[in-house]
Amino acid sequence: MLMGTLGYAASFEQFDPNDMLKWAQQAEQRGFGAVMASDHFHPWTPHQGQSAFVWSWMGALGATTNLRFGTGVTPPGFRYHPAVIAQAATTLETMFPGRFYLGLGAGEALSEHIVGEYWPEASVRLERLMEAIEIIEDLFSGKVVKHRGKHFNVESAKLYTRPENPPPIYVATSGPIMARRTGRYTDGIITVGAADEKIRMLMERFEQGAKDAGKDPKTMPRLLQVKVCWDKTTEAATEAAVREWPNGGMNFPKADIRNPEDFAAMAKLVEPKHFKNRVLISADLDEHVAYLQHYIDLGFQEIYVHNVGTNQAEYIDAYGEKVIPKLKWGE
Repeated sequence: MLMGTLGYAASFEQFDPNDMLKWAQQAEQRGFGAVMASDHFHPWTPHQGQSAFVWSWMGALGATTNLRFGTGVTPPGFRYHPAVIAQAATTLETMFPGRFYLGLGAGEALSEHIVGEYWPEASVRLERLMEAIEIIEDLFSGKVVKHRGKHFNVESAKLYTRPENPPPIYVATSGPIMARRTGRYTDGIITVGAADEKIRMLMERFEQGAKDAGKDPKTMPRLLQVKVCWDKTTEAATEAAVREWPNGGMNFPKADIRNPEDFAAMAKLVEPKHFKNRVLISADLDEHVAYLQHYIDLGFQEIYVHNVGTNQAEYIDAYGEKVIPKLKWGE
């Protein structure tokens, strides 16, 4: 497990996959240690304009860098049956041992409604997620899996291409019940930047779940994704955030909204003030250092930064020169 690293968040909603591969390679050269790649079928708004297939791209990433990488995150059971996710994950781990992690989450209608199934309530989505994790872990073990569940069926499935050690499963979590389940049933947690009180609550529940299962939570990865917008002036960064990532200023649940056009309509109501405590907008790289250091001090050893502006190459260089060298990681 790679600890004490700043990671590059690759936004498949915003950028061409060829450009992102180039930027990931640049990020490695500049001191970033890992990549978290989003798994979307649609962008949030039509303006963002991209939606490449992340699983194809991760093969190219693994072959052209030495970075650790994973999905941030894949929702099982809508676009992909859990058995197919298990096969994809073990293939990447076989090709790039010790470098791939499987990030899973409950999903959003934006990308998952495309298969035409009824979009369930949040509690049902979490049920589906836990059942999918059970199937994936069973397949990782190498046994023949037969499963008749509430949400999924598997008939005599076995993975023949398997790595020496299965890839770790990390789950994106934002609520107390799922945080405890994540600690109990998976290998690590993914969450997003939030108020200290919420972060501490989630980590406490995560630790409780790990202890319930007889695991040592101190050894379990805690991944954090934060969103920033950096430019040469704060005014330029503010304009970029509103233009390129208006969904970052929408402080309400978004999992049930289906179409990029609906997000575009809501984006007309987004103002710079709505990004406060949600996206760090600043031209001052020392502010970025302090922002990230705060989360390191809260116990995160793997932090992925999503710069929501289009100036990716400049941002990577700036972070490599003036942010990454100043971060102080704990033991």
